[in-house]
Amino acid sequence: MTEQLRLMAVHAHPDDESSKGAATMAKYVSEGVDVLVATCTGGERGSILNPRLQGDPYIEEHIHEVRKKEMDEAREILGVKQSWLGFVDSGLPEGDPLPPLPEGCFALQDVDEAAGALVKLIREFKPHVITTYDENGGYPHPDHIMTYKISAVAFDAAGDPERYPDAGPAWQPQKLYFNQGFNRPRTIALHEGLLARGMESPYGEWLERWEKMRAKERTLTTFVPCADFFEIRDKALIAHATQIDPDGGWFRVPLDVQREIWPTEEYELAKSLVDTSLPEDDLFAGIREN
Repeated sequence: MTEQLRLMAVHAHPDDESSKGAATMAKYVSEGVDVLVATCTGGERGSILNPRLQGDPYIEEHIHEVRKKEMDEAREILGVKQSWLGFVDSGLPEGDPLPPLPEGCFALQDVDEAAGALVKLIREFKPHVITTYDENGGYPHPDHIMTYKISAVAFDAAGDPERYPDAGPAWQPQKLYFNQGFNRPRTIALHEGLLARGMESPYGEWLERWEKMRAKERTLTTFVPCADFFEIRDKALIAHATQIDPDGGWFRVPLDVQREIWPTEEYELAKSLVDTSLPEDDLFAGIREN
């Protein structure tokens, strides 16, 4: 197709875009694809996970502003556009029993009403492909699950002129994907590959948790080759300094080993309005040819 391809990635918090599908986005940017990240919340209730920054009174008092600046830096590194949907972070409830979610937070919004903000953005940007989370949120954070809910509604509603009539002219995206980068086959391959090289693996505990959870395996339909962009992915993630320990396990696996063992990022095709053959190696398969 002669029209510029457009990709929208819908995420719950600033930093999610850099840990889920970042190398894919950077790859497509390098090919001239227009990429927009839609960030649902400001990450106001996120914990400070970088040990070096914990206890910093300025960060604690101005976390919303700090996370916005981190997002600005990550956006520049990835070369993407980015828009805030304006919802308030719900936080990750902990305890037994779990405490109630904060009043007014994203996860407590009416789904159809909240989806209107995303419908408006879809109609403005006109993406051919949208990526987001599956119905479990990737992991059960209430904001991730809510992100899935509004994305599922907005994907269908954006193309229906009778729904959300004040959100602009209708536009129908062609494909909807779920991020599945944290998948068991990839984790096993990296774990075994590191051990075979006599290297320490940070993935042993992950695999133990998977065994205990006995979670249903997701269907991986799409494997995007993007190993050349793993370094950009990591730089974007490190830009979210409050959320990432730069000395943590995420960064202990050498990039050349990652590229050799598992050079792709994975997705699950949830909806497609174009013909495509599985497995795919391109989120725009079936669209480029149309």
